[in-house]
Amino acid sequence: MDIVSAALANPFNRKILERMALLGLEDCWLVAGCLFQTLWNLKAGRPATQGIKDYDLFYFDDRDLSHEAEDREIGRTGSLFRDLDILVELKNQARVHLWYERKFGVPCPPLRNSREGIDRFPVAGTCLGLQPMGDGSLRLYAPFGTQDVERGILRPNPRTLGNQHFMAKARSYQSRWPWLEIEPEFDKHMS
Repeated sequence: MDIVSAALANPFNRKILERMALLGLEDCWLVAGCLFQTLWNLKAGRPATQGIKDYDLFYFDDRDLSHEAEDREIGRTGSLFRDLDILVELKNQARVHLWYERKFGVPCPPLRNSREGIDRFPVAGTCLGLQPMGDGSLRLYAPFGTQDVERGILRPNPRTLGNQHFMAKARSYQSRWPWLEIEPEFDKHMS
């Protein structure tokens, strides 16, 4: 099963993608865990939504970098998806450089679009985003392709600054989906 088909098998992903345009946010993407965790759940014979704690949306708006502006959009997003009874988290990628070093210990230059935010996930294959297009189709962004995530291979993202969080993420994923494989060469160096 490919990542897009799997993502759409999750009814929450499908509903979020159907409604995203109503937010009117620039460069808006459904990203990360809700996509690849759905795929891994289906491969493991589990319900598509099992254990997915949140559904992340990235957007990019560099006109107002205030926390208050982002909070307004978070409030609108919460209202739009309230009936789904899931946690939908919205993050303005234009603001990442303002908090990234405090949270992750390494500086981050200002991002130019949401795809650059997707590029920063610690595990390369999990750098994924889906964006609804005006014609009803979906645009997949997968800078490292989809083969690793579809095969269950966990490799460090070479674009992530410092990437000290790779092993913790990889082991967390492997504890929930034991058939996932951590890239052996990387695992040897980290043990």
